[in-house]
Amino acid sequence: MLTPAQIELIKATVPVLQAHGVDLTKHFYKRMLTGNPELRHVFNHAHQVHGAQQQALAAAVLAYAANIDHLERLGGAVRQIAERHCSLGIRPEQYAIVGRHLLASIKEVLGEAATPELVDAWAAAYKQLADILIAAEQSIYNEQTTAEGGWSGWRPFVCVNRVKECENVDSFYFRPTDGGAVPAYKAGQYATVRIHSKALDLTQPRQYTLSCPPGEGVLRITVKAIHGRAGAPDGLVSNHLHTHVHVGDVVEFSAPTGSFVIDELKAESPVVLIAAGIGITPMVPMLEELAVKNPLRRVHFLYSTQNLAHYPLKKEVDATVKGMPNAAKGVFFTEPGEDDHLGEDYDAVGRITVDRIRSFCQDPDADFYLCGPIDFMKEIAAGLKQIGVIAPRIHTEAFGTGGLE
Repeated sequence: MLTPAQIELIKATVPVLQAHGVDLTKHFYKRMLTGNPELRHVFNHAHQVHGAQQQALAAAVLAYAANIDHLERLGGAVRQIAERHCSLGIRPEQYAIVGRHLLASIKEVLGEAATPELVDAWAAAYKQLADILIAAEQSIYNEQTTAEGGWSGWRPFVCVNRVKECENVDSFYFRPTDGGAVPAYKAGQYATVRIHSKALDLTQPRQYTLSCPPGEGVLRITVKAIHGRAGAPDGLVSNHLHTHVHVGDVVEFSAPTGSFVIDELKAESPVVLIAAGIGITPMVPMLEELAVKNPLRRVHFLYSTQNLAHYPLKKEVDATVKGMPNAAKGVFFTEPGEDDHLGEDYDAVGRITVDRIRSFCQDPDADFYLCGPIDFMKEIAAGLKQIGVIAPRIHTEAFGTGGLE
């Protein structure tokens, strides 16, 4: 339990974290991964190289410090972090390692400013946060292991089918090698795939949305092969899957998790699903699940991509919307192909904007679900707020590390 004096010390470090938080987290990760190299197999190597992991941790530490006396404000963030940790198999004993390196980094980066009192305050604050996350994660692990077909840790799955969806995008279908059941996950949730890279001599995890609705006895992931641009490397795991995983090959999965799901308590309110690029993957199972559970619900599906050659899962979208009398879709192509047909393959040229959302959807009490590139979601979320959509009605899913805040 933090004392009032310790709370004030933590709050006083907020300006320092705003100015030097990323420097601190860079030092922390370098220190920890050097001292405990086994943890290199837990973290996304690409996010370490490009700094996304460091920036995400700096933002999280800053948010924690700024709300140290109002932790209830962090409830949603805690749940999201706990889900990510469970998807990676993080265990309670690893928090001691992180804490040791974090406190040492505070001393080494802040120097004389890291007084014994400040370090003691951060030690108490870290323990408080660790206890909160460990409890949240244990609750998720309990949910996962007690569910029918559920498990904890890593479970081997064999690829039973592979389908090319469009250019650079394939769907992979997996069943458990043990012959057991697959848990009844929720549409929109994700699972983590773990592969071993011989090139890096490194085991690497990646989260992928489960792109088919539950109940089909398989885990399907729809993966875009990421080709690096402007000096950025190719996607390690996505390209490994495209190059090396075929029918009969085995990969490991963690249990499904995630909070980017349709709110079942709002069965009467309209739903607007807005996606760009590979962000379509959670939207398709959401759409299909709505068609089964609530086929009369008002649903708008808006999607932006280059053209027909870059439109994965189109058949599922068309068939599902066609079977829902109160559903409509608006598809936007930024670079229509010569053989793409307006009114058949797509509905408009250009990108999704808030004005276009208003023309396709006139429901002011709708819930909006966004998935796609971070900049795309930030732009759409900001625009929705400007036209009066309240924040609790805007739901987002960010692939990989970080989020919209």
